[in-house]
Amino acid sequence: MDSAVGLGQIEEQDRKRQRRKRGRKGGEAESGVWYPRWFWPSFAAPAIVWMILLFLGSLYVVVALAFGTVDQIFRNPLPVYEPWWWSITPFKVALGRLFGVGGASAFWFPVFVRTFVYVGIASAICLVLGYAVAYYVARYGGKRKVLYLVLLISPFWISYLMRIFAWQNLLQPDGYINKILGWLPFVGPVNWLEGKPVTVIFGLVYGYIPYMILPLYAQLDRINQSLLEAGRDLGASPRETFFRVTLPLSRQAILAGLIIVSLPMFGDYYTNNLLGGSNTTMFGNLIDDAVGQVGQGPLAGSLVIILMIMLIIPMMYYLRSTKRAAEAA
Repeated sequence: MDSAVGLGQIEEQDRKRQRRKRGRKGGEAESGVWYPRWFWPSFAAPAIVWMILLFLGSLYVVVALAFGTVDQIFRNPLPVYEPWWWSITPFKVALGRLFGVGGASAFWFPVFVRTFVYVGIASAICLVLGYAVAYYVARYGGKRKVLYLVLLISPFWISYLMRIFAWQNLLQPDGYINKILGWLPFVGPVNWLEGKPVTVIFGLVYGYIPYMILPLYAQLDRINQSLLEAGRDLGASPRETFFRVTLPLSRQAILAGLIIVSLPMFGDYYTNNLLGGSNTTMFGNLIDDAVGQVGQGPLAGSLVIILMIMLIIPMMYYLRSTKRAAEAA
């Protein structure tokens, strides 16, 4: 019997048992206290109102700043909250510098491409390393699972800025990294902090990999062991069981981890400021530089909006995939 067919039958049986259980629970609930349909969702109302005030309100301020103006005396940004007074000139300037819109010189386009390359490589490394760690903890952690998880989240107890400063000391020409490399034959000191892409990429991996491990572990730990045993009983090798059972069942966690890790990487600027240089500038550095320059507030807001529009696409794909997975269950 084909292993995929056998596992599909087992999953169908599990779904039928779950539906029967839900039916029994529903019958029990009908005999108890009746609640209106809106009762339980209403508990989420405070959080929804809170998110509307903090997210949508602040987002509108950014939009008003991007399409606003600046003070003619001190050149401070002045947000314009009335849409009929908005000016799209700063937004056109940002598009011109990024993509050459309107015949402008697209001298920011290499930064745009570099950001995608750095984030793509760093996210892939986070996925490979994070999946291996999460798989080991979920399958072989045993009684030490809690200890492993505490060790994984312990870096969050220290400021990210302080940890990057520590890496600066380690990567100095006379730091411990170069001292260790000096013991190896044919390897000399490396100027890690002089704008090397590998330094920025590994800095991103170091800063965000815990966000990849935790959702992967949560999903791998919930996989029904009977499905893995069924794969082995049907003659599948450990490799086939992993690629045909474990990996597909962890697809949603992989997507969640990639979203959680990659989205903040696109706006990251401090990692490059501390570990990179001008030749490793990323999109977040453009926003940071515009914020720090006098009279460039609308340009900074326009860059934020452009970045947000780009990141909506993977976010919508993730939400669509999650909805499909929930409907299939």
